[in-house]
Amino acid sequence: MDALTPGGILVQVLLRFVPVWIALVVTLVASFIFRRRLGLYGKLFDSPVGMVGLFIVMFWAYTALFAGMIITHDPLDQVVQLKNAWPGAAAPKSEAGYPWYIFGGDNLARDVFSRMVMGARRVLIIAPAATTFAYMVGITLGLPAGYSGGRLDTILSFVANLVLAFPVILLFYLLVTPAIRQTGVPIYLAAVLFLFPILFLTVLWNSRYFTSPWKRNIYVGLTLVIGFWAYSGLAFNADPLGVFTMDSNMLNVFVSVVFVNSPTVFRIVRGIVLDIKSRDYVAAAQTRGEGPWYIMLWEILPNARGPLIVDFCLRIGYTTILLGTLGFFGLGVSPESPDWGSTINAGRKLLSIYPYPAFVPAIALMSLVLGLNLLADGLREESLRD
Repeated sequence: MDALTPGGILVQVLLRFVPVWIALVVTLVASFIFRRRLGLYGKLFDSPVGMVGLFIVMFWAYTALFAGMIITHDPLDQVVQLKNAWPGAAAPKSEAGYPWYIFGGDNLARDVFSRMVMGARRVLIIAPAATTFAYMVGITLGLPAGYSGGRLDTILSFVANLVLAFPVILLFYLLVTPAIRQTGVPIYLAAVLFLFPILFLTVLWNSRYFTSPWKRNIYVGLTLVIGFWAYSGLAFNADPLGVFTMDSNMLNVFVSVVFVNSPTVFRIVRGIVLDIKSRDYVAAAQTRGEGPWYIMLWEILPNARGPLIVDFCLRIGYTTILLGTLGFFGLGVSPESPDWGSTINAGRKLLSIYPYPAFVPAIALMSLVLGLNLLADGLREESLRD
């Protein structure tokens, strides 16, 4: 089998991503047809910048979803003859399966293309989920701090400022180093931080359906059962059914991301609440006799969604960069993992001779962060028109 020409490499890449192209076309066409019913998301179609960002983000999201169909080789498999192979190199005839290394091989003879594709799954599992957890922590603490003020606000703001006083990279480094892991600190942090989604949803349902006890009991009961089931598996790896589980390396990274991002989210939410709580509709809700949590969650929070959605997109981008940085320094998930930071770190050793093993995941990382930033710009632009 002959090596691929540059044109052949492009054709093979396009063919491998066929499931992604189909999913993108279906999603974008359906979204365009029903855009007037889709709120802020539908309004993105009026923003060229937002649409470019949405396309890039959805491309990588579908790449992560269909990674198993897209990859050409197992990202951990090694073919000795293809060590540091150039893009388009043909696999030996003795090797069954896909006949080329589309983007070449790395210094351990692994397929760069497959590692780049599977690395998207790693990033898009950790970054959005950890950012969501951080938002639940920040919202749960930021709402009462901004709304009630007083001693509660002073204490929570002091703790948030204390965490923010540490340089982010140094804090990450301290949280994921082996010495800290042996002390059990990440597990203690997980035990605390992973309670916040359960607390947030429980208070949310209770405040919304306080006047409908049967409906409230159903929602709260399901939240507690499923929440503590997931909590036992994710925080302590104690799920007897094995549905919710997280290996120790990923748990350390996940908890670190949540811990570092939560204080910033807290300060953003607190600042928005301080501004919104003086509005007339909040005073009207207080006059009707609504409880504080109902006002915070169902009157103030929906009216703060624009800035929070924009920051959420940006924060996923920041988290993606942080994950890449951790992987680059060998502090992320397991060393053989195909996450982009680890792959860039492995490829930099021969960067002047074989640039593609580091260049490919670096471009992937850059494009995802660029897409998230453009999406956030589009959302900001459209939210200001509301």
